[in-house]
Amino acid sequence: MARPSKYPRELRERAVRMVLDSKDDYPSEFEAIRSIAAKLGIGSSETLRKWVRRAEVDAGERPGTTTEESAQLKALKKENAELRRANEILKSASGFLRGGARLPTPVLVDFIDEHRDRFGVEPICRVLSEHGCRIAPSTYYDARKRQPSKRKRRDEEVKALIEAERAKSKFVRLLGARKMWLRLRGQGHEVARCTIERLYREMGISGVTRAKGPRTTIADEHAERPVDRVDRLFAANRPNELWCADFTYVPTWSGMVYVAFVFDVFSRRILGWRAATTMTTPLVLDCLEQAIWTRQREGVDDLSGLVHHTDAGSQYTSIAFTERLIDAGVDASVGSVGDAYDSALAESQIGLYKSELIWPHGPWRNREHVEIETLDWVHWFNHQRTHESVDDLTPIQVEQFHYTHRTRLPEAS
Repeated sequence: MARPSKYPRELRERAVRMVLDSKDDYPSEFEAIRSIAAKLGIGSSETLRKWVRRAEVDAGERPGTTTEESAQLKALKKENAELRRANEILKSASGFLRGGARLPTPVLVDFIDEHRDRFGVEPICRVLSEHGCRIAPSTYYDARKRQPSKRKRRDEEVKALIEAERAKSKFVRLLGARKMWLRLRGQGHEVARCTIERLYREMGISGVTRAKGPRTTIADEHAERPVDRVDRLFAANRPNELWCADFTYVPTWSGMVYVAFVFDVFSRRILGWRAATTMTTPLVLDCLEQAIWTRQREGVDDLSGLVHHTDAGSQYTSIAFTERLIDAGVDASVGSVGDAYDSALAESQIGLYKSELIWPHGPWRNREHVEIETLDWVHWFNHQRTHESVDDLTPIQVEQFHYTHRTRLPEAS
């Protein structure tokens, strides 16, 4: 907006008229301008001279842009600037304007907060209102002054809890909304699962997803294989009733590393694991030895009746591995060739290992690097990670509840 003149319009018009009428009475036009400016109290003769030139241009007596044309140009420039600003506002708001539905006021307020320094509050409100998202500047200012709602305050508290939990461990950062809800509930925080899911979306957080990799199961066509005693029924009523085993690969800077696991189907607990640079029989045999040692350390010396299920890989059908199972009184079970469903539980558990540790926290230097990080993950997996398949308990909790319940039965009788 132009600065208003300190001289009244009537005075300006009268001064110009007097100069034009009396300039013949003076030696020069400038003398007339200077004399009349002094008599009318106009501060500078140059000011009056500009008024005279403007009047001559408006009357067509002198070339130049008239006052009317100048006003039109200013109006067109202003309109053009407003259109450009409206276009920029619409570009910034295209993400939610294309949906068509009436947006909640908090969403509009957040948008205005983000862009107010660039466009101003009133222009943004005007453009949004013209395109179906009606909001008045007063509504925006009222919302800014209003105290946060109870839900908003609670959301901030829960967000702080989520961030605090995610900061505790690199494995916790990979948990999805459901696992985070169980973790918070386990710590005594009363919060709904849908609230965690909504806040995860607002915070841009998601749980880890799984990915497929190269084939590691290579069957020995000439080796005799035990029968499949599981037949895809991965269920057990007690610990040491059914174990599943498998191994996977980990790419490192120094070459491929292979990691084998043994799981107890009842509790999903990892009983043994081993990392090596070759996928040979010693890899899976050492893993089995650790699983047997784990149970012996807990007082379980008799493993008769236990079924050890694997895929048809040559490592698991080797003579050395089969003889070790016989020595331990364990019944071997082998699935069919090239069918991942026959070893679905082990595949699923190893999928968690890959998606929670290997892919997010690489690259890996060598076997020792993989080994130390796997040690941390296995401890977390057994002691802190909840599993939906075992009523959202950790593997250690499942076994503790089982043995506690079995011990109390004779006492109750």
